[in-house]
Amino acid sequence: KSGRLSSEIFRKKSILMSLVTTGWLYNNLNKVKILDSSWHLPAQNRNALKEYSNEHILNSIFFDIDKYSEKKTDLPHMLPKIGEWEEIVSNLGISNKDKIIVYDNSDLISSCRCWYTFIYFGHDPSLISVLNGGLKKWKQEGKPVVNDITKASKTHYSAKENKEMVKSKIEIDENISSKKFKVIDARSKERFEGKVAEPRSNVKSGSIKYSSCLPFGKLINKNDNTFMEKNELTLSFKEIIDTKDNNVVFSCGSGVTASVLALAYSLINNKYTPTIYDGSWSEYGLIK
Repeated sequence: KSGRLSSEIFRKKSILMSLVTTGWLYNNLNKVKILDSSWHLPAQNRNALKEYSNEHILNSIFFDIDKYSEKKTDLPHMLPKIGEWEEIVSNLGISNKDKIIVYDNSDLISSCRCWYTFIYFGHDPSLISVLNGGLKKWKQEGKPVVNDITKASKTHYSAKENKEMVKSKIEIDENISSKKFKVIDARSKERFEGKVAEPRSNVKSGSIKYSSCLPFGKLINKNDNTFMEKNELTLSFKEIIDTKDNNVVFSCGSGVTASVLALAYSLINNKYTPTIYDGSWSEYGLIK
């Protein structure tokens, strides 16, 4: 029941604020809570927390995608338990009524994963947005960065799961025959087609049967990490799907770039509730 209710709330809320501009954030720095949710693939040899410590947007707090995830699994950054999430967000100094802006300094646009997680746990969708272009665009425009660490005052955050927004491996397997929803993979064509090895050594190459591929990078402007315009996003999705279809599930390597597709699709289909196969290929392609 709570899942259906949350879905209805998401559909009724305006999602035009799923993205905010650098100009908007600059003018509202002291009116919102700001999270830096940068995350990088292990092979990139980048330390997101260290980079945050060196420079970040004023008032921002670091959101560790790996740390703030389910610990009782070998799968990377799976959704945590609801009680753990309430404690995480409370320790970040965020309340249920806060307007949150998430940004990143990542080529993977990892802020979208944080955005998705907040909505999954019931945060008002109109009160959680991604900074379009992230730190890259912010710095390109000469907007200020600091290295002062913002200290959070603990709150009491209350969450409510929207379980319709996540799919399990069992549901993915059942869907191969039932075809109740469309699965779209955000990985590169080479990875999707099994032509290159996966970044994780315990995962085989390939993709989920009957799934389609839409590399998340096709939806992002490389020069400044902003999302493509709505008409361009629509054209990319139309190549593989009817953009009025609400039965769409996004997958990727480990649930991060799937969230990029989920946000992008919600920009062109305001009746769509972001839905992700949380285990993604890290679970489905696991070598046993």
